[in-house]
Amino acid sequence: MIEVKSITFAYAGKALLFGGFDWTIERGDAWAVIGPSGCGKTTLLYLLAGLRRPAAGAVTINGQIVRQPRPSTGLILQDYGLLPWATAMENAVLGLRIRGIASQKRNEAAQRWLARMDLAHVANQYPSQMSGGQRQRVAIARTLAIDPDVLLMDEPFSSLDALTREGLQDLIVDLGVEGTVTTVLVTHNIEEAVFLGRKILILPSPPISSAQVVDNPGAGELDYRGQPAFHEKCNQVRQWVEELRNGSAK
Repeated sequence: MIEVKSITFAYAGKALLFGGFDWTIERGDAWAVIGPSGCGKTTLLYLLAGLRRPAAGAVTINGQIVRQPRPSTGLILQDYGLLPWATAMENAVLGLRIRGIASQKRNEAAQRWLARMDLAHVANQYPSQMSGGQRQRVAIARTLAIDPDVLLMDEPFSSLDALTREGLQDLIVDLGVEGTVTTVLVTHNIEEAVFLGRKILILPSPPISSAQVVDNPGAGELDYRGQPAFHEKCNQVRQWVEELRNGSAK
């Protein structure tokens, strides 16, 4: 579904991040992207989202070159991206309103997702009146209300406490979008990557022309954290991250 074809990218005046990098994502895949700080994880996500464009090469989705944000690509950010002057309901319908969806239809979709996120009781509250976990669930509801075929997540739970973070990770699994929505999660948290990513892309230090891919078939199950395979996979990924950081991975 998504092809990253020999992309080259660097910010103006900065060192090269990607040089001839290739990556293929199949429809319905659930990927996690991890690597050392400054390796270009978020930049790669922005290239997929159409918020950045490569200097060479191309990113294609469904065979179309991504030159700008797609209406069917959802993006969930670390800082929630909520309008502080808008209620939870008003934030939840924002993406649909921008896309020109009729008022009744967008309200029904937003209400359905707010209810699914257990947020119906805060629909008329403002972000400042909600907890961090509630704000992030509003952001998730807003994104899923547009019925995306690609869901991109940029460290969406990193600012939350451990229990809230795990609860939202469970929510992503429980939503059952895997297989119907192609998901890419950028994270610095190895346990999160292993819990949510059925495939894990481990980026080395730049400039990046290739990366380690780890198959992780246990991901996507709510009881995975309690299984020995989960801890074994976390240790394996941690070792590879360290090796790639030190430049010693094969």
